Amino acid sequence: MKIIHIIAAYKPAFIYGGPTMSVAKLCEALGEFRGLEVRGLGVREAEALSCGGVEGNENNVESSSRLGVEMAEVELLRRKGVEGNENNVESSSRLGVENGSSSGGGVEAFNDIDVEVLTTTANGKTELAVVAGERQLVDGVGVTYFRRLTKDHTHFSPALLRGLRREILRYKKNPPPTPSKGGHTLAIHIHAWWNLVSILSCWVAKWYQVPVVLSPRGMLTDYTLGNRNVGFKSIIHWLIGKRLLRYCHIHATSEKEKEDILKFIKPKSITVIANLVEGVGRSEYQEAKKQTTPQLSNSTTQPTSSFKLIFLSRIEEKKGLELLFDALAKFDADWSLTIAGSGEQGYVDGLAVRVEGLGISDRINWVGHVKNEDKFKLLAEHDLMVLTSYNENFANVVIESLSVGTAVLLSDQVGLANYVEVNKLGWITTLNTAIIANTIRQAYDDKEKRSGIRATATEIISRDYNTKNLISQYCDLYHSI
Repeated sequence: MKIIHIIAAYKPAFIYGGPTMSVAKLCEALGEFRGLEVRGLGVREAEALSCGGVEGNENNVESSSRLGVEMAEVELLRRKGVEGNENNVESSSRLGVENGSSSGGGVEAFNDIDVEVLTTTANGKTELAVVAGERQLVDGVGVTYFRRLTKDHTHFSPALLRGLRREILRYKKNPPPTPSKGGHTLAIHIHAWWNLVSILSCWVAKWYQVPVVLSPRGMLTDYTLGNRNVGFKSIIHWLIGKRLLRYCHIHATSEKEKEDILKFIKPKSITVIANLVEGVGRSEYQEAKKQTTPQLSNSTTQPTSSFKLIFLSRIEEKKGLELLFDALAKFDADWSLTIAGSGEQGYVDGLAVRVEGLGISDRINWVGHVKNEDKFKLLAEHDLMVLTSYNENFANVVIESLSVGTAVLLSDQVGLANYVEVNKLGWITTLNTAIIANTIRQAYDDKEKRSGIRATATEIISRDYNTKNLISQYCDLYHSI
């Protein structure tokens, strides 16, 4: 089966943060595990995930089970294994298996996914230094970059749309045969929404009746709809977006994102599968907590303190840094905060003025963008990773931080907040600054809990976010549409 991934910006355009990293990791892992058998869920788990049709019941769009406290493995549920009922609307591929065991005999599945990426040369306000229009291998993945006409968030690229049409027509004319299905199938996996690459690619796929998986990556929420370019989004949605979204099989990265999406649209199906995150299960990153980080070239002198906090993400309004700064100004203790990330210079400058006015600028270290090889060691050096976002569909940095044993403090609007709370891997707060300050105080006081997280989180994350198990779920999703 061939999956064409469509994304407005692909690596090395890391300026766009988590989505670029997650999509690249998914594509690379699909290639890495291609041709391997993956073990599926037992019969009882398969039966537990079966559900009824969408029509007339919005709650039946998907039966999706939360990742449990004692989850030991999250594995593949083959569509053919669900009582032979191929009319079932998409069942969730995520299941918390209690006590680390699955009952019944596992189902075997084969990863026959062939991956191709179509993207643009977008790299913020500039373009990537790549050859446009020619297929090239990027870390083992076939990628074609196309030039864009607009340099803003719309990423309009007629060349990419023509390239997608050519790929679809070529595949429809000569579909490679497969032993299992008698004919190779094609699907389009689109990442993000509210840009012309995603929306028009979905239209092309619908025109040629090619199934679409859409990963909105936080784009279908009330917060996103009401924040920036509201007029453009409203017009696009009413003209074409609503019909296109109903055509899609939606992939959500967390239960919270699923709930947000279902308030907005009723898709063909919706499935919750976590992001693949760099560093999970890799010994060189897990060892980071035993190492120290060399001084980063663009950092200022690191404030010394007994309680070291870190924010590591793209710097933008939805991250709630203003709330964090206001809360820290009320926090009477010996603390320091590292801000690792980049953003629009005008906004970053405004934040710097804010902390100056709050009288806490001498406690904050702005280190700018941090490379992967430094990121995990930097996280490991801190006591607490903080993310008081107004909205996050997943938040890769939560898994990255916990993978090296650093506890987290999140707002309840972060997709992984429930997972962290259930597994006792950190602290959850509302968006009220007084409550944020109080929650930081709780994390500061509870050294025993932080020490426990430092000792156990790496193993928990390696188990719950195992790459092979997640790839099993993505393969199942592709074969089910």
